[in-house]
Amino acid sequence: MLSTISHIIERYQQRPASAFIIGIFRILYGIVAFQEIIFLFYFHHLIFDPVPFIDVEFPMIPLFLGLWAIVAGCVIVGYRSQSAIIANYIFWIVFVNFTPMQRDFDGGFDLFMIGVGFFLIFMPIARAVSIDNLRYKLQFKYQDIPVLPKTCSTLSLLFPVLICLGFLYFDSALHKLFAPHWLNGLGGWLPSSMPYYMSALDLSWMLNQEILQKSIGYLILVFQFTFIFLFNRRCLRPIFLLVGAGLHIGITISLNIYPFGLGMLSVYILMVPFSWWKTFANKLIYQAPQLAVFYDGDCPLCNRTATIINHFDLLQAVAFKDLQTQAETAPQLQKYDQQVLLTDLYAVDLEGRVYAGVDTYIQVFQKMRYLAVFAWLMRIPGVYHLTKAIYRRIADNRARNVCDASCMSTVVASALPVDLYTRIFENYAGAKSKQFRFRMAKIFMVLLLLQLNSTIHYGFLYRFYDLSSVESPLANQARILSNSVLMLSTTFLGITPHALYLHDHFGAMMTFWRLAILIKRAGAVVPL
Repeated sequence: MLSTISHIIERYQQRPASAFIIGIFRILYGIVAFQEIIFLFYFHHLIFDPVPFIDVEFPMIPLFLGLWAIVAGCVIVGYRSQSAIIANYIFWIVFVNFTPMQRDFDGGFDLFMIGVGFFLIFMPIARAVSIDNLRYKLQFKYQDIPVLPKTCSTLSLLFPVLICLGFLYFDSALHKLFAPHWLNGLGGWLPSSMPYYMSALDLSWMLNQEILQKSIGYLILVFQFTFIFLFNRRCLRPIFLLVGAGLHIGITISLNIYPFGLGMLSVYILMVPFSWWKTFANKLIYQAPQLAVFYDGDCPLCNRTATIINHFDLLQAVAFKDLQTQAETAPQLQKYDQQVLLTDLYAVDLEGRVYAGVDTYIQVFQKMRYLAVFAWLMRIPGVYHLTKAIYRRIADNRARNVCDASCMSTVVASALPVDLYTRIFENYAGAKSKQFRFRMAKIFMVLLLLQLNSTIHYGFLYRFYDLSSVESPLANQARILSNSVLMLSTTFLGITPHALYLHDHFGAMMTFWRLAILIKRAGAVVPL
């Protein structure tokens, strides 16, 4: 079995994938974490104080939440990504396990974020759409920027999906087998109809459709049971992607646990087929640059400007050309003296129109599309004249010198930071491929055993046996060992029983409803 798993790992390890997908995943995960931190900060008195606003038990909570928000911001933009994602992982562990969140936040979202954060530590999160890449590029002249790695292994995409989604779904499905309302197709309907769990939106028009609700309930059961076995098949992946994303959009809208729905949706970005990304890119990215910008190659500021704009030009709309060596490629500039061209940033569009100075920046922002709002703002009278004056001041006072590799930085250019993914999945896997795949197979087996320990402990033993009454010393030692392993796996990997919205959750609510019905029939008024 270990050999079979190792060969599957080797197959996915050798299959390349775009690192851009992981970059988008990092951004989405960071946004979900950031909104949760804002929620905790806004309600920190209600969450962390024994008596809100009166008995303040943790006065330093706002400070640490602020630090955590800064870390989450670094994760979003990709600044010092490896350190930021490790710090974020530590913050999740500390807040979830050493504050009142450990008692009150038991819905699974926070533990899920811990598990996903753990895997992000070993993913190439800085290879695309990150400030780390830009910081590295700024050490070089624009035309001398080395080619950075843009791919990663498919294993780094699908392995987190297998563990974070596949294990969770299968565990949840096993728990649902013991809930009558799930077996009768009402598992999706019941929590959405309960005041404590339901969304603030009025979805009665949908909840009153019995056939639809039962279809959704049975679909959830089938989906969760089959996901772990079939999601990796290319022909079925789009189906699981669309169904899963649709179900979690439903969770976000219909229940009061929208962060959980959003967190799960962020992981689904890793399941989008590569062909979809390629088609999406072909429709958005320009086939040819829409604007040619000519910059002064002997100006460090101009080189940095070209590097920064090119880094954020996701649609490849702008091509930067060295004025000293490529000016002849634009006949429209031949009528200008070179000294005139060196005083401004000139650009030529596909229609042959020439722009200079602030007008060049306006065209750059407009061609990049997602920054077009800045182009519109800069055209406003007053704003245009102000930006033109600022540009003129900077352009006239910039330094010019024969710019070689040494002019871009006062220190020796540092190497691209080597993250854990590069060390493990490329360097180590390339040097000792057989050892790598067998160790990865063993890691998978360990994670599987940790999940089985949680599922069997809570799904079967805890449900059918009173473990505290067992008198066998061997059984008691096994129970203690299982609990110890559960504590570690829950704390550091987020592995927890996903026994949510089962029939026992609604027992108190049902009692409350029966009491309300009896009071109404008796015509009595009960003061709150």
